[in-house]
Amino acid sequence: MQPPLDKDGFLVNLDDWNKEVAEYLAAEEGISLTPEHWEIISALQDFYHEFELSPAMRPLSKYLKQTLGNEKSGSIYLMKLFPGSPAKLAARIAGLPRPENCL
Repeated sequence: MQPPLDKDGFLVNLDDWNKEVAEYLAAEEGISLTPEHWEIISALQDFYHEFELSPAMRPLSKYLKQTLGNEKSGSIYLMKLFPGSPAKLAARIAGLPRPENCL
């Protein structure tokens, strides 16, 4: 069952998120979630709970560098996992609101 989404494909109600919803949203993007994806999703949710906002790319990268290290915070690494706009796509799959600075 598809959860209610807004016009940009983000969850209308953040409480609707669970791992099955994440798998569904990822599949819509042609992504099969791996442990590496889940690590970023978890860190992104931690960021959201700490700062009450979805980070754009630069703050996301900085946060990942602090929490997961250099090798998992670079834009190339994130683009491989979440092609196109990593911060926006990862936030969508993580069940978070659209980052304000993402087109």
